[in-house]
Amino acid sequence: MANDRPATDLSAVRRPIEQAQGLPNAHYTDPAVFDEEKHAVLFATWAGLAVASEVPETGDAKPITFLGIPLLLIRDSDGQVRVFENICRHRGMILVDAPRKIEGAIRCPYHSWCYSTKGALVATPHVGGAGHNTHAAIDKSTLGLNEVRSHIWFDTVFVNIDGKADPFEDLHKDLIARWSIVDQPMYHGGADSTFQLGVHTNWKLAVENYCESYHLPWVHPGLNSYSRLEDHYNIAEPGQYSGQGTLVYRQLTDTAGNTFPDFKNLTDGMKTGGEYIALYPNVLLGVQRDHWFVILLEPVTLTQTTEHIHLYYAHPQTDANLRAKNADLWKGVFVEDISVVEGMQKGRRAPGFDGGRFSPVMDSPTHCFHDWIATQIQSHRALK
Repeated sequence: MANDRPATDLSAVRRPIEQAQGLPNAHYTDPAVFDEEKHAVLFATWAGLAVASEVPETGDAKPITFLGIPLLLIRDSDGQVRVFENICRHRGMILVDAPRKIEGAIRCPYHSWCYSTKGALVATPHVGGAGHNTHAAIDKSTLGLNEVRSHIWFDTVFVNIDGKADPFEDLHKDLIARWSIVDQPMYHGGADSTFQLGVHTNWKLAVENYCESYHLPWVHPGLNSYSRLEDHYNIAEPGQYSGQGTLVYRQLTDTAGNTFPDFKNLTDGMKTGGEYIALYPNVLLGVQRDHWFVILLEPVTLTQTTEHIHLYYAHPQTDANLRAKNADLWKGVFVEDISVVEGMQKGRRAPGFDGGRFSPVMDSPTHCFHDWIATQIQSHRALK
């Protein structure tokens, strides 16, 4: 590890849930461990970066910084969403510094090297001297933008920074099959259906909290009043995802009793319930009969996380007032979690805390996540 620090002991995390302890405090408080996790967990897997709806039209481009890496989300001339390193291959200048539509080519503001929306280097003005736009030493075919491996599922743009992960569709085939019934056209609700929450906590605590329903009666009393703790069940697929489901979902209505249109061909279970899954490492998904949401957890620093929330619907035309009401409802639920995850972050400064214990009945989704984190790190260490 960095600075020759001893590696954290993860043996207790890997035990069966009845004997297991949670991740050691250092995984929430130590910058060196955060750096190790960045490479072992967030760069080595399929991490959530954005949603494709953020670049809805051809030429739309949005710069995104992910764990210090400048990236560019763009919809190319053929309508395909791509992710590039947001730097010119000449001198490393940032290409796009704010969301905008690319008209023609991506032009570097430093020396005007230009790239197509597919990443090809197409122009190098004066590279061979004034008035000479080519040079034998500058092979444009080898100097296109560095493309980051990406995959889109449920409108979520996943990236594999190190380029070595198994194909997304192979790695997550179980969840893809589980949710195949709702993998159908969906429509982003627009500006009134997205919001961000800044949370003073390590990103993993947001995942851990989302995974389980154990806290519902005390943290979400309003939600628990109709979707009770006893109506929930655990979901845990070791090495891939975990979360919770509910047998009871109450549709939102307006003053006239109208609801959002349902997705098509739903099972009876999906008509009456919902599922809420953490897709490792940093994507939280929720699906119900008439809408679903994605929460992208952006690990800004060791102790600062930004939650990017997007809401989607089964029909392109939905009532704006009802959408706004739905966004307010979910925002209220997610805000209720902030004090909990921030409180746990503060608690990780207690030297006597050993990672905590798990309820074998209630905490299997969280233990599943801890075990996955530990496995990723141990695999990373074994390669050194």
